[in-house]
Amino acid sequence: MENSSYWQENLRVIKICLVIWFIVSFGCGLLFVDILNEIQIGGYKLGFWFAQQGSIYTFLALIFWYGKKMNDLDKKYDSGE
Repeated sequence: MENSSYWQENLRVIKICLVIWFIVSFGCGLLFVDILNEIQIGGYKLGFWFAQQGSIYTFLALIFWYGKKMNDLDKKYDSGE
């Protein structure tokens, strides 16, 4: 049963990452671009920034967050390397 709990938590972390990635890349870059373009940061429209840079930064942050969460999960279930 402990193995099942580990994989359920693992899948939960993956689902969170995928939802955030979808919202930022597809939502902010395509669906909400007109609304976000009304806001400017450093002279650039926010929708353009998310489409070009923001989704990449978010993806990198998700990689580090996922790594941290998986290390914590491995320690919790004592399933390290």
